[in-house]
Amino acid sequence: MGDVRAVIDELRRDPAFMANVTHWEVLPPREARVQPFPADLDARLRDALAEKGVTALYLHQRAAYDAARRGEHVVVVTPTASGKTLCYNLPVLQAILENAHTRALYLFPTKALAYDQMAELNDLIDRLGVDIKSYTYDGDTPASARQAIRNAGHIVVTNPDMLHAAILPHHTKWVKLFENLRFVVIDELHAYRGVFGSHVANVLRRLKRICRFYGSNPQFLLASATIANPRQHAEALVEEPVTLIDENGAPRGEKHFIFYNPPVVNKPLGIRKSSVLESRDLALRLLKKQIQTIVFARSRVRVEVLTSYLQEAFKHKLGKKRIRGYRGGYLPKERREIERGLRSGEILGVVSTNALELGVDIGQLEACILSGYPGSIASTWQQAGRAGRRHGTSVAILVASSNPLDQFLIQNPAFFFGRSPEEARIDPDNLMILVDHIKCAAFELPFRRGEAFGGEDLEEILAFLAEEQVVHAGPDRWYWMADAFPAHEISLRSASRENVVIVDITEGAKVIGEVDRFSAPMLVHEEAIYIHDGVQYQVEKLDYEEKKAYVRRVKVDYYTDANLAVDLKVLAVDREKQQGGVTKGYGEVRVTAMATLFKKIRFHTHENIGSGPIHLPEEELHTTAYWIALDEAATAALPKPDLPFALLGLANVLVHTAPLFLMCDPLDIRVVPQVKAVDTGRPTIYLYDRYPGGVGLAERLYERHEELLAQAEALIRGCGCAGGCPACVGPVEEVGLLGKRHALALLEAVRRASHGQPA
Repeated sequence: MGDVRAVIDELRRDPAFMANVTHWEVLPPREARVQPFPADLDARLRDALAEKGVTALYLHQRAAYDAARRGEHVVVVTPTASGKTLCYNLPVLQAILENAHTRALYLFPTKALAYDQMAELNDLIDRLGVDIKSYTYDGDTPASARQAIRNAGHIVVTNPDMLHAAILPHHTKWVKLFENLRFVVIDELHAYRGVFGSHVANVLRRLKRICRFYGSNPQFLLASATIANPRQHAEALVEEPVTLIDENGAPRGEKHFIFYNPPVVNKPLGIRKSSVLESRDLALRLLKKQIQTIVFARSRVRVEVLTSYLQEAFKHKLGKKRIRGYRGGYLPKERREIERGLRSGEILGVVSTNALELGVDIGQLEACILSGYPGSIASTWQQAGRAGRRHGTSVAILVASSNPLDQFLIQNPAFFFGRSPEEARIDPDNLMILVDHIKCAAFELPFRRGEAFGGEDLEEILAFLAEEQVVHAGPDRWYWMADAFPAHEISLRSASRENVVIVDITEGAKVIGEVDRFSAPMLVHEEAIYIHDGVQYQVEKLDYEEKKAYVRRVKVDYYTDANLAVDLKVLAVDREKQQGGVTKGYGEVRVTAMATLFKKIRFHTHENIGSGPIHLPEEELHTTAYWIALDEAATAALPKPDLPFALLGLANVLVHTAPLFLMCDPLDIRVVPQVKAVDTGRPTIYLYDRYPGGVGLAERLYERHEELLAQAEALIRGCGCAGGCPACVGPVEEVGLLGKRHALALLEAVRRASHGQPA
């Protein structure tokens, strides 16, 4: 491998590179802070740790062990690669050594992470020389092994999806586990947010209910990357008081964190060089020096485009297999191979979505390039932490896109470095999610009358399900009566319940990946170019009913991007406040969305070289929204022909500013501006949750209305363009030559009205 310090020095001396650097933060190295092993730690564990070179515990590891031994629920919050795994492995193994009947259940958000952590756990168990059985139980576990795991597994490692669909519904086969369940370990707590976290909170309600039935009361041991509200989030998830441990004792190598803004290539229009192309050039620079590098990209398409660029540049020098793509939709065998290649050094560069953001062991990477802001401060630190583990120097470069949120952060580094990461939010009592899990719970065990489950009226929901002939009301219990198996119908991870399978028909028929149903119209419509590990496929047929996309390998010099037409109608107003000429509201809405046409974008130049229609049915979504409705007083300063441009410009800024206040992917919040809304009869901007029923994002924006407007104004005023650009209100061709001025005038009127001043 190359010398990363030499490359960092070379970047510092390069005037062309430094001209685009808006901030260069150096995080100094830090020595480890340790404490001795606890007095009650089994001698066999001490010896096993000593074999691995561990002769003392970091501060947080010792504090977690002590709290766990006191019987407390614990959440450990420390940075990437700080040894969090030992925080839960030690108390669990100690308890099993003391009592062989003890059982533990480990939950990881992905199969890849479970597989990775299992290797570390088994290594420690092997060194102990004791018959402690730990097993992975997931969709890849052979049927022949499942019975042995149910009967003999001291530690069962799984993911929330398997717990939800394969373990809880069949709890009668897991009696030994549930009767003796002492610990539930939940790693990567920060991943359980939004719709996924809301589902998982309900899965844990079901788990605790079954444990009570079998007479156990497990202790929760949780671990998380840094978020603003770790204790509150842990308590919302497990619904128990939790002890927070956040004093990090692990060492850290020196880290250089560089904010890089691509150069402006068209000053009047404020257009910058593409962040994808700039990330490619920076990655090439590092890879040519043999620096093992990870590039994070914001979408599947960008991952594949960047992978193609880098593979093409190095095909003669390194060979294609030394640069790989990595994202959801790849088959498990392919992902394992890439992870092994990174650890061994055989793979020099990887381009990934946030699939590698979590703590999968991919070795000692030296450099990380973030192609575009990941959407939250927490995710940015998590991704940057994948380079540079406990020792040695590393570099992370955030390459801003023209997105307004990227531009705000890249030009206001103090906001990023001086602010704690965002809060993680869940809404387990979202009615759609809650009803789904009440069905699952009723299938698992009858509900006693008066029993509690969540914050909503359980009797009312069960009465509704009885009307639907899903449950039957007995004298003192509600019994499941439907034929269907409810858990199989419910996905924990997406608004849709089915994925579209992608079948390569170039030679025979081979499954190469999958996409969720709501993404399918955008990614695998007919004539779309679908890219998988740098290989291009054209979609020949999308069978929407059978959920299959048939693709064939092609070699073309473009990729495709689809447009979505969206309409919105308010169904119910939950909260509303009139402030001068402005009404802010929050409530339930119905959104209809339809993919309408696709564009062909040429590689490298990114020019539009053609388009075509998409013929697919519209999708309907019932969710929650926050809106701002304006009366004549608020829009009086604008000539009527300019109002649509001002409204669109302001909507663009608000939707890109919103993630500053929410720990969510920027795509989790969508915007619909309407010049004359059907519901209000006035110019209105709607920001809605992209999930059925909503998960609290829109309500949070309603509550932080004033801060959202202030941040939006700061973003527009801070942009150096003349009339409008992609970094603020949107490109001139969308918002007009005076789009920036009009959006700012509208925003000022809204802010004055919100403060009770005349518009």
